[in-house]
Amino acid sequence: MSQTAERKMTLGLIVGNRGFFPDHLARSGREEMITALEAAGVNVIVLCESQSKFGAVETRQEAMCCADLFKQHRDSIDGIVITLPNFGDERAIADTLRMADLRVPVLVQASPDTPSKMSIRDRRDSFCGKMSVCNNLTQYGIPYSLTTLHTELPQSDMFRQDLNAFLGVCRVVKGLRRLRIGAIGARPAAFNTVRYSEKILEANGISVETIDLSEILGRINRMKDDAPEAKAKLASISKYVSTENIPPAALLKMAKLGAVIDGWMRDTDVTISAVQCWTSLEEYFGVVPCTVMSMMSNDGLSSACEVDISGVIGMHALHLASGTPSALLDWNNNYGDNPNKAVCFHCSNLPKHFFTEVKMDFQQIISATVGKENTFGTCVGRVKPEPMSYARFSTDDRTGAIRGYLGQGRFTNDPLETFGGAGVVEIPELQRLLRFICERGFEHHVAANLSSVGAVVHEATKRYLNWDVYQHQP
Repeated sequence: MSQTAERKMTLGLIVGNRGFFPDHLARSGREEMITALEAAGVNVIVLCESQSKFGAVETRQEAMCCADLFKQHRDSIDGIVITLPNFGDERAIADTLRMADLRVPVLVQASPDTPSKMSIRDRRDSFCGKMSVCNNLTQYGIPYSLTTLHTELPQSDMFRQDLNAFLGVCRVVKGLRRLRIGAIGARPAAFNTVRYSEKILEANGISVETIDLSEILGRINRMKDDAPEAKAKLASISKYVSTENIPPAALLKMAKLGAVIDGWMRDTDVTISAVQCWTSLEEYFGVVPCTVMSMMSNDGLSSACEVDISGVIGMHALHLASGTPSALLDWNNNYGDNPNKAVCFHCSNLPKHFFTEVKMDFQQIISATVGKENTFGTCVGRVKPEPMSYARFSTDDRTGAIRGYLGQGRFTNDPLETFGGAGVVEIPELQRLLRFICERGFEHHVAANLSSVGAVVHEATKRYLNWDVYQHQP
């Protein structure tokens, strides 16, 4: 499990209340929501009953108090939940968010009425109040997310699912804002497809830290073979994947490459990376970086080949949503005559999380060009049959925006005899998706994750980051 999934999240809680509706419901509703959030492992920031009536927000003064509380925890709050145990005061709720100005995702939940409890003492009217809250948030220009059902109890299974998805949205938004990416080497000349705009990314809060491949190789050259960091990395590689029949000299090169990259990323405070590969490393250093990159991705530090910066953003977004490792794949081949199936492939640097079984091997495609002895280090195997989500983001210089597409499918256990890291993927209406990719000029690389989080990443990137993202659905 990655640190992304293990990190305890913090949500601010706004409890709506309106005096001429049954306000005892505000007290019980507050407790129910706190219990639900804490059961999900969430740290809750909420007014206590000594700060406002029932710890809820109804008046302008209570809104100011709640906003001040949220501002005190600005750096830790990942998102806000608005709970409506009764109709709620929509202006006070919207004012709280405006004054706090946290710019984090917001989830609006309303509790349902019970037909046997519709007297003046117990009728909630949250069904109606939710519309008024959403109307005011829209007027204020505050984006928000909704639960699957219009009304859901905090203790219901449906709300638990919605809360889990919302936490994913919060992780994606927070993780992509002020993201720092390491670009290791130059884009290979043959790969125009991975061009991108640093300025557009910077305008969206994403910074790219560059280092020339010669600097990486120079640091490797200065590192002694018995350096502690090299020995530690070598041990990690041997523990990570079977290295049978791999020359010891190649393994040492991989270890020193990994140690240098780890140190540079730590020193520059970058989270994820994209690495130059074809064919500079093979010709002038004598290994492929695949295993080193696979290990990083498996630890949640997504790493893409061919300096595909936009591609690694998709990997990271899927990882943030699911808490599991992501891979970068090629949309590579048709699968027989099935229009909804295709072969996804890479050489490969897929994290071992993706494989049924994995071993280290050599890079078969370019070995004939640079020599087999210079291409050891791939992680090869069959992708295991599981649900999958996919995503691709790109910078659009003509519009100055980030655009993308995403969706869900599954890896199958259909027979496939090939090399590298590969799997058969089945996606509903795949031909329509492929036409969209080609008509819009998207790249052949796509990020993949063994999960079903397409809707989560779509909500985060489109609603809260304002990216132009298409969600493929049957």
